[in-house]
Order: sequence, then structure tokens, then C-alpha cells
Amino acid sequence: MSKPLIVITGASSGIGAATARLLSAQGHPLLLLARRLERLEELALPETLCRKVDVTDREALREAVREAEERFGPADAIVNNAGAMLLGRIADQDSEEWDRMIDLNVKGVLYGVRAVLPGMLARGAGTVINVSSVAGRKTFPNHTAYVGTKFAVHAMSENLREEVASSGVRVITIAPGAVETELLSHTTDERIKEDYQAWKEAAGGALDPQVVAEAVVYAYRQPPEVTIREIVLAATGQQG
Repeated sequence: MSKPLIVITGASSGIGAATARLLSAQGHPLLLLARRLERLEELALPETLCRKVDVTDREALREAVREAEERFGPADAIVNNAGAMLLGRIADQDSEEWDRMIDLNVKGVLYGVRAVLPGMLARGAGTVINVSSVAGRKTFPNHTAYVGTKFAVHAMSENLREEVASSGVRVITIAPGAVETELLSHTTDERIKEDYQAWKEAAGGALDPQVVAEAVVYAYRQPPEVTIREIVLAATGQQG
């Protein structure tokens, strides 16, 4: 029996790419979305549709899901992984960075959910997996706007779960601590980046994206009557 379609946003690197490899190896057709199409195609995964989509573009995201479902059948899950971490002090951080994080980390998640949820509700089955952060549960220095977006992901996920649980749709939040990804490179304040890197090294390093991908897949592969509502994971040496 063939496996159902899974949609992954932010799949060009880090957690998204690791999750794509793992789910593909288990036989799932995939829709991979990211702004860097060439990185998606370099994964060279079978039964995979790659599309250059910024998740802040809700129509492009919706159209990509429609195209993938026409090819592979209904989407059984979405992994809303696309996001940005732009650290800074509110007093002097460029407010455009706040806009980018709100658009990507909050609206992008909502757009991803909206693209697949009506079909899931109609079928009475499906899984929404939102990749958040430990920063969606507690605060960190110079993280104010970022933390706000990740607290929003946690809150939206829990409220969505309450809305759809009786319809057989599962909602899962994955909240990793520091992960070895490209996220930090997008921060423009060099001092904050240096401090973050030092903090990470003091904790003995960050999580490998593969570990987070395995948590995603573990939660997804539970029986449909079981929802692991949240997984919080971090390097053992990370205190915060």
C-alpha cells in the first residue's frame, strides 16, 4: 500500500531537509517548499514535487498543495517548518525584521494550515505539525520579537487542536532548543551572534537536525487515535 503525501515547508536545509530525507526513505511522496529551489532539487528524492514558494505567499502555497494533491493524492500531513530567527534588541532592531518574523513564523504557519486543513476535516484525518522552539515556552535575552512569534505558534497550535480534535485531525508542536541550522546566520547584529554562538558552545553544542526530524516522524507515526501534543527537546547541556 502506498504511503500518503506529506508537505514540508522550509525544506531546503536544516530540520526541513532532514525530515524530508527521513520521510522519503519511509516511502512517502513529498511536496517540498522553500525559496531556494535548487537546494530542494539537490536532495534528489523520489516521488517528490519541489516548488519555489515563500510561505508568506498564501496563494502560491495553496496552489502548490493543489498541484501535489493532484499528483500524489490528499495531503495526510504538513510540517510547518519554515521560519526565521532574527535576534535583536527591541530598542534598536530594524522593525522590518519584526515584520519578516511575524509574516514567516506566524502568518506562514497559518497559511500552511489553511492550505491542507479543509481537506483533512472533510476526510476526518490528518496531521498538522508545527515546528516551534523552546523560545515558544520561555524567554531569552535579545529574543523579544522572535519569542513573541514562537509563543504565538504554541498558542495557535493548542487552540487549533481544540478546534479540530473531534474531527480526527491531530495537531503537534515540536519545540527544539538550539539546533545546528542556518537560522543564526540571518541575524544582522554581529555581537548578538557571537554571544549566541558562545552560549551554544558552553552548552556543549546544539542538536543535530536529524534528531529533530526523528522527533517529527516519531510523533507522526503514532496511531491516528493518539496525538503527541508537544515534544520539547534540547541538547543535554542547554540549561535554558
